[in-house]
Amino acid sequence: MAEVERRRRPIIAGRERGPGPGRYALPPTIGYINHDYTKPSSPAYSFHSRMSSNMVSVDSSPGPRYRVDAKVTRFGRDGTPSYSMLGRRKRTAGSFQTPGPGAYSPEKAPPLNLHHRPPSYTMSSRTRYRSVDPVPAPNRYTLPTLFGTPVTCKPSSPCFTMSARMKAGGPSEDLSMTPGPGRYNSTDPSVYLNRQPSFSMQSRHNILIDSTGKPGPGTYSSEKVTAHLPRAPSVSLGVRHSEFVTPLIVDVLD
Repeated sequence: MAEVERRRRPIIAGRERGPGPGRYALPPTIGYINHDYTKPSSPAYSFHSRMSSNMVSVDSSPGPRYRVDAKVTRFGRDGTPSYSMLGRRKRTAGSFQTPGPGAYSPEKAPPLNLHHRPPSYTMSSRTRYRSVDPVPAPNRYTLPTLFGTPVTCKPSSPCFTMSARMKAGGPSEDLSMTPGPGRYNSTDPSVYLNRQPSFSMQSRHNILIDSTGKPGPGTYSSEKVTAHLPRAPSVSLGVRHSEFVTPLIVDVLD
């Protein structure tokens, strides 16, 4: 009967003993011990313990004591050519000096084998008769202008002259005293065209003095009106009750 009564009672977390509902867990996916075989695992490495100072101080290798030439490779000695620069030798009297490219002047050679050479000219000094030469210079001659009609052998455009205003018989003399265009007033377009509506602005009225309080826009809360509008469900969170929670003691009586 005790066993049946215990089964009928609800499960309370405060009365549970032992590992509880979490006693059954999935195999881990970290490490390699009891690893979940349905999940891929990364390679695992182990760390060796630190060696003693005696093993570090003992040097059993030869080290970089062998000097290997940089030109020697694993395939043998490097076969690229190498050169050295010596000092210039002293010139002797009987030694032959080969002329360089600057010792020759091919432009001074005469034309050979029907070679053509452009004409060359020289400029000499001014002769003594040049200063008293009676021949006029080129800037002494002037060409006639091509504006107007003084040149008879050249075609020219028509030319016009402007004379002074005539007082008698001219446009300025108005014998009939005809009124000009400035004497007439312009007609308002609203007389013969469709007129747009026109408005007039009056002065500001005086504010009526009234002691009654008027509510402003901030007095109303339109967001709280949900009587005729759809709204989302609202849920409230209560307080968890348990017989194992220590009650709040506010007043302590001595």
